[in-house]
Amino acid sequence: MATSFDLGEFIREQRRNAQISVRQLAKLAGVSNPYLSQIERGLRRPSAEILQQIAKGLRISAEALYVQAGILDERIAGGVVVDAVLADATLTERQKQVMLEVYDSFRKENQRRHADEALVAEMARRAAPSDDAFAEAVDAIDADFEDLDDEPVVLPPSPSAAMRTTMTRHNPRRLP
Repeated sequence: MATSFDLGEFIREQRRNAQISVRQLAKLAGVSNPYLSQIERGLRRPSAEILQQIAKGLRISAEALYVQAGILDERIAGGVVVDAVLADATLTERQKQVMLEVYDSFRKENQRRHADEALVAEMARRAAPSDDAFAEAVDAIDADFEDLDDEPVVLPPSPSAAMRTTMTRHNPRRLP
């Protein structure tokens, strides 16, 4: 479980990484500048609501702050990658946490992408006409043209045929 000092240090590090001042973060989080400063120094323990506001100001997940504050236990899905990162003695605890957060964010992004692709495929399937609808459309077109099958189709003579006839009548030489 993390202590208040660890939480304050974590918030300070996140704020510096975001390149914003204590005053700016306090304004974004809707808390006073002195109160935020006391949190960062480990003198105050903020409520879950204040942590959520700070997380929003830092543009990080509130869950990350809750874990740092000891409100939530860190929930990391097990697996080979997670086990390898946690077992690596050359990494600091902070580095391990960041790596696992990045890994988790990639997994969530891929899950969202797969869910979006499945949704698009389902929407396309629903929008595509069924074989029955296609057959009904063909039958309707056939029915419209059924009446025309009984009537003979008479095409007008082409203009070039009329000219040829006229030319052969008046020309003493006949065209082949």
